[in-house]
Amino acid sequence: MKATTVKTLLPAPKGAESILAEPALRFLEDLAQRFAPRVRELLVRRHERQARFDRGERPDFLPETAEIRRADWKVAPPRPDLSDRRVEITGPTDRKMVINALNSGASVFMADFEDSNAPTWENLLLGQKNLWDAVRREIAYEAPETGRRYELAEKIATLMVRPRGWHLPEKHLEVAGEPIPGSLFDFGLFFFHNARELVRRQSGPYFYLPKMESHLEARLWNDVFAHAERLLELPAGTVRATCLIETLPAAFEMDEILWELRERSAGLNCGRWDYIFSFIKKLAQDPKAVLPDRATVTMDQGFLAAYVQLLIRSCHRRGAHAMGGMAAQIPIKHDSAANEAALAKVRADKLREARAGHDGTWVAHPGLVAVAREVFDREMPGPNQLDRPPPEAAIRQADLLRVPEGPRSEAGLRHNVRVGIQYLEAWLRGQGCVPLYQLMEDAATAEISRAQVWQWIQHRAPLDGLRVLGARDLPPIVDEELEKIRGEVGEERFARGRFSDARALFERLATAERFEEFLTLPAYETLLELERADPATRRSA
Repeated sequence: MKATTVKTLLPAPKGAESILAEPALRFLEDLAQRFAPRVRELLVRRHERQARFDRGERPDFLPETAEIRRADWKVAPPRPDLSDRRVEITGPTDRKMVINALNSGASVFMADFEDSNAPTWENLLLGQKNLWDAVRREIAYEAPETGRRYELAEKIATLMVRPRGWHLPEKHLEVAGEPIPGSLFDFGLFFFHNARELVRRQSGPYFYLPKMESHLEARLWNDVFAHAERLLELPAGTVRATCLIETLPAAFEMDEILWELRERSAGLNCGRWDYIFSFIKKLAQDPKAVLPDRATVTMDQGFLAAYVQLLIRSCHRRGAHAMGGMAAQIPIKHDSAANEAALAKVRADKLREARAGHDGTWVAHPGLVAVAREVFDREMPGPNQLDRPPPEAAIRQADLLRVPEGPRSEAGLRHNVRVGIQYLEAWLRGQGCVPLYQLMEDAATAEISRAQVWQWIQHRAPLDGLRVLGARDLPPIVDEELEKIRGEVGEERFARGRFSDARALFERLATAERFEEFLTLPAYETLLELERADPATRRSA
């Protein structure tokens, strides 16, 4: 047998040793050797394209793929357990969350190794072990503080998994001396350990694919899936995947992305928070593309409204699910008026989605499943809306680039600072999904926070119609907001936290001369440094 080129830089955490068994490592090695060079090539193409955007070029529909957009074709029909997806819940892969999400009454649980996961070694491998147990219905959890035992109910949600995007490396494991792409690591381990078992249980290996920027990246995923199916001797098309349309370039290639995955497509999803972030990033050098406060950038105006219409039209023409976006609200205990106001926002958002033609929606908390389901049950009596005629109105380039109107305020700036720093602090402690100010924040919403601050500084955008923010103005504001955070979390929690690291990273990103592509890239380097210095950092907070 050929000697392996795989090297793990840390031992597997206790309880997850089987996840790194020799056959699984060889499977990862094969994926990395075959596909990692193409990942690197596609990332170079991204950077080249961004350079053209920085020089003034704008995303547009591709002339070379016009025939795909014009032609009449369909994706594969949905699998039985993916036919009705009216409510999907998302969250990280910690053991209690996996159980609660599968039991939540949602149609689908998307177990997330991406935006709601901080990629410590323990989070990644224990997350894989939790999913291994869940697939076999062997998962249970006993809360140490209460002794309460959590187990799976008889009826559970269909499981889908979101691996990391192409841009994120996994530096705890090397193949031939190079870090494996995080996407191949997450997909490979889950597929290797669970694909056959899922098929045996009348389901399958189902995935959500994040942050793609072109149909060529979808083609790569399709090739990865086809190769993995052959290695495990599974029928072609066993894998099904929903693509999140959460980058501005991908919005112009929806038909092409569906086409590339047509044998394995499970539709498209409006990844609204990352999409707002991508709009800022891709048009970073354009002073006319400066956005108003995050809270005013809503789905019923500007580029977001056009993107929703185009996604539904593209999907339903092709027989594919058009999934709605995340409701980030969370139930508010001990304040019934505030809780009802939050639920009213969720109902209104889900009503907009159902009436627009979406086939389902996302929530971030089990407490919102019933609210979203009530709306979709009333508005969508069938399992989906694939038979509903798609919107006829043509969406043009200008529609997808239209900047929404709204105020830019100092209050909005300060909220971005508080959210951005607190999220980064939690991420550096190994926690990727954080409740803040009655919303569930993940990496996507934190990206908006730091990107807006950078954009307002870069283009000297007036706040409240008057004040212009400069880089030197930010540190005093951060000082004041950190004092507010100290008062909110308490002195002890503040003192033992990673707030100084989070502050340094936030200020660096918000005042950099050039826009940093993803905050998780420099944050990952800091996380690795902390992990090496303090083994406790490896454990999820």
